[in-house]
Amino acid sequence: MDVKAGLFYVFSALLLFAAFRVITARNPVHAALYLVLAFFQAAMIWMLLKAEFLAIALVLVYVGAVMVLFLFVVMMLDINIDSVRQGFWRHFPLAGAIGALIALEMAAVLMGGFRPVGEPKSSVAAGEIAGQFSNTRELGKLLYSEYVFPVQIAAVILLVAIIAAIALTLRGRKDSKHIGASEQIRVKSQDRLTLVKLPATQPAQPIVEAAPAVTAEGEKKA
Repeated sequence: MDVKAGLFYVFSALLLFAAFRVITARNPVHAALYLVLAFFQAAMIWMLLKAEFLAIALVLVYVGAVMVLFLFVVMMLDINIDSVRQGFWRHFPLAGAIGALIALEMAAVLMGGFRPVGEPKSSVAAGEIAGQFSNTRELGKLLYSEYVFPVQIAAVILLVAIIAAIALTLRGRKDSKHIGASEQIRVKSQDRLTLVKLPATQPAQPIVEAAPAVTAEGEKKA
């Protein structure tokens, strides 16, 4: 086993561990942090497959932007863990059946991908093609030509998710100061300022006028 295969097994083991902890962690913040670790391990596997653009995009987009947003949303939602876990075992059979079906479909796709397609090319030809090939350019061509509609649908789904997260954080709660947009629009200028006259807290002190100073010269003049 060479170094590349050893690194693949290490990254894969860490990826499986992080993915398992995402669904078993009791604290949602810890689950989000384990998901960040899973993204990093997946990026390392992409690097081993010489897909540098996908690895950097996974780190910058998902870890640097999406997961940071998820982490802040989870921390602001103040989720009650006890209420979330209610009814877990009641829905577990259906969730387990769907999970098993998805696992079988992924196994069928992956096992079909490992089948030999044809005769492998020589190392010289593969090296020449690798020098002239840009996976970033080819990926851009596919995304904005054959897969333009799935990309647009994914963008709309992410937009809906962002709007839903903002709506959840701005919902009316007892411990949050929530003001409706309609109330802000209907406000009047005279309602913004109220003059309140408060009674004096201390009685007014009488003002005693100081007597004029009399000097010796003044007495003489008088």
